[in-house]
Amino acid sequence: MSKYENGELVQNIEGGREINGFGGVILGVDGGATSTVCVCLPLFSDPASLPDPLPVLGRAVAGCSNHNSVGEAAARDTLEQVIDEALTKAGSTRDAVRAVCLAVSGVNHPKDQERVLTWIRKMFTGHVKMHVYNDAVAALASGTMGKLHGCVLISGTGSISYGFTQDGQEARAGGGGPVLGDWGSGYGIAAQALTAVLRAQDGRGPKTMLTDSILRALGLSSSDELIGWTYADPAWARIAALVPVVVSCAEAGDETANKILMEAVEELAVCVKTVVRRLHLCGEDRTSPFPVVLVGGVLEANNKWDIAKEIINRIRREYPGAYPIRPKVEPAIGAALLAWYLLAREPLEGNGCTRWQISSQESTV
Repeated sequence: MSKYENGELVQNIEGGREINGFGGVILGVDGGATSTVCVCLPLFSDPASLPDPLPVLGRAVAGCSNHNSVGEAAARDTLEQVIDEALTKAGSTRDAVRAVCLAVSGVNHPKDQERVLTWIRKMFTGHVKMHVYNDAVAALASGTMGKLHGCVLISGTGSISYGFTQDGQEARAGGGGPVLGDWGSGYGIAAQALTAVLRAQDGRGPKTMLTDSILRALGLSSSDELIGWTYADPAWARIAALVPVVVSCAEAGDETANKILMEAVEELAVCVKTVVRRLHLCGEDRTSPFPVVLVGGVLEANNKWDIAKEIINRIRREYPGAYPIRPKVEPAIGAALLAWYLLAREPLEGNGCTRWQISSQESTV
């Protein structure tokens, strides 16, 4: 049997083949715009009573798995690579896997879900339960520890708001990527800052502290070099990395930087309020409590200019029941816990239990 000390798994039989009286492991995959993470967890005897901290048997990281960004072949290879690496680190095998939840950016339509399922079906034998979602769902599950209810707001390289009701209805707002206007995202904030520097240079906009701060951060000598720097490698994450510079300038009193952040706050708050309204998460009286899970580097509360706090304040003006949650586990673990909750609600052989239905694309492979 497995052995735990202070909640940590210190001994495991055959990479998860015998855990708490249950055989096998579960996998959670979080495929974002920048990187893809897979974690391998043991099956727990009771998903309502989880060990703290959670025993992660294996964890692997690879590159982007968004097929819109890197193409289908590269996305497929990345998912296969990260799954196999996590299992290897766990000392486990594909045969030990009982359920997988893949939450991948770029999954925006049932055709996208089926595409990912087709890639992964070949990796596993017939007993594995598979679920495919947008990566925002893993972020939500990381705040609710695997239960899908409430709303998540992600603002990292990209941005999106996604919500679920307790009966499985879902809605989203934003998430169209930089071309279609993720202006509350890290990319959107940084792109507007770069634009402000160019506008200040040629006289179309006011002078701004952003000019000297961004040039210093990039090691450039003049604003003329910004265009070349930007298009030499227009990777979304590379540009989004300038967000801390924008925040620092706003904290120092720069009006242009402050305006950019205020517009981002308004955009992100509108995304959440749109999801809340469509799903009636606030109840008939608009005051019912519901969680808003906050995920992504833009929303980290480590600055005087607290973007997340400003967003929540705006949401609460209309929906006072909104309460923020900052996840204690990473999204990949949220995906794994969601896989376990869904598996736990499958009918056990011969017991006649009713399966918990949820709106997702799923398949027994």
